[in-house]
Amino acid sequence: MDNNTRADFAILNPISEKEALSLHPMSLAFVGDAVQSLYTRSFVTIGSDTKTGVLHREVTKHVSAVAQAAASERIHPLLNETEADVFRRARNCHIQTSAKHAERGEYRKASGLEAVLGYLYLTGQNDRLKLFLDMTVGGEQ
Repeated sequence: MDNNTRADFAILNPISEKEALSLHPMSLAFVGDAVQSLYTRSFVTIGSDTKTGVLHREVTKHVSAVAQAAASERIHPLLNETEADVFRRARNCHIQTSAKHAERGEYRKASGLEAVLGYLYLTGQNDRLKLFLDMTVGGEQ
């Protein structure tokens, strides 16, 4: 993405699928992790008068490699061909770091899920994004 494209990006002005697919899978996962975190923080906060420490613990139940790996199992049957390819590319990336409380396979599945969420967010596929995000906080759909 060049500087002109970067300057033009906005939530209501998504990038093309071609541009998104040209990004490194870990870049998509980087965005997807932030999207899921913000969504989950909003989900547990709205309508709650709970202290932030409790809210944080609730968020970490959903935004952790173990929880994301479990969510990826629920979501995987719903992926279309492009989403499945994004998932696979991210899952198969050589990852230097690992999560503290997750197995290597869980960490890889979590990266795949994050990449799909990042791809959907960047391309403005909000209905699909919401479906998958709801499945990460609410379990089965």
